[in-house]
Amino acid sequence: MADAAQFHDRMLSLGLARVSEAAALASARLIGRGDEKAADQAAVNAMRDQLNLLDIAGVVVIGEGERDEAPMLFIGEEVGTGHGPAVDIALDPLEGTTLTAKDMPNALTVIAMAPRGTLLHAPDVYMEKLAIGPGYAPDTVTLKMSPSERVHALARAKNGTAEDVTVCILERPRHEELIAEVRSTGAAIRLITDGDVAGVIHCAEAHLTGIDMYMGSGGAPEGVLAAAALKCMGGQMYGQLLFRNDDERARARRAGIQDLDRIYTRDELVTADVIFAATGVTNGSILAGIKREPGWVTTETILMRSKTGSVRRMSYRNPVK
Repeated sequence: MADAAQFHDRMLSLGLARVSEAAALASARLIGRGDEKAADQAAVNAMRDQLNLLDIAGVVVIGEGERDEAPMLFIGEEVGTGHGPAVDIALDPLEGTTLTAKDMPNALTVIAMAPRGTLLHAPDVYMEKLAIGPGYAPDTVTLKMSPSERVHALARAKNGTAEDVTVCILERPRHEELIAEVRSTGAAIRLITDGDVAGVIHCAEAHLTGIDMYMGSGGAPEGVLAAAALKCMGGQMYGQLLFRNDDERARARRAGIQDLDRIYTRDELVTADVIFAATGVTNGSILAGIKREPGWVTTETILMRSKTGSVRRMSYRNPVK
């Protein structure tokens, strides 16, 4: 097996961008067509085909589900040519299937790659998440604080008041009390209907998005992807797995997680250097969506490396065949 020291992130990064671009282009014809499953399947097929062209010995650790749930890009599936570094792959071939089907903002294709054994094998359960952007002292906010305490702590760090803080929260019935408590502080809330990887990334570019903090529960696999992005862009993140029943606890133990109550930091979710790519499917506050014009289709991709802290935006104009 290839050694983790052979993980040449610079050489692999452009290939990773091609993977996310291919998935976005494949789902483009299904934007606004109302078929979530078809859009997702098109992205999955394209992402898998492109991954298998890369000279890596890859294993999907965050994917479409367990083997019996997903025919392709399932957790544990081996991808790549098998020749090259041993790597972990975390992916969401189409983050925002509903957003794509309804042509709503912020649908993305997302993928991250890191040396083997360095991405948390998060089970498909919920995770309580908290994230802020770069430039703050460690533990400025923590999961042990109440939501209102987090708002006031971040406001102090910004040398402002709660009214100067905007929090991004996934709009779900389970978040009604959270939303009410945050609003009681005077803070603003940006509610999103789907796509909490994008929601967390928003914090890292507060000057562009206007979002200072993300909080609430969402999928644990998406939490690992979001942590990979923040590791590249800067920012703090905390995650704690949430379990609704014994079956979900057993799923976590099968994934190798022993301490079910652990609060993970960003660098515990992603323990080594990582590369991250995302391509816009529909227009959003992070990336432009796919643009069609006679004979051409254009995508925008963000490509990031934690080793250098580089963030590269790429426009890819491709002739329609």
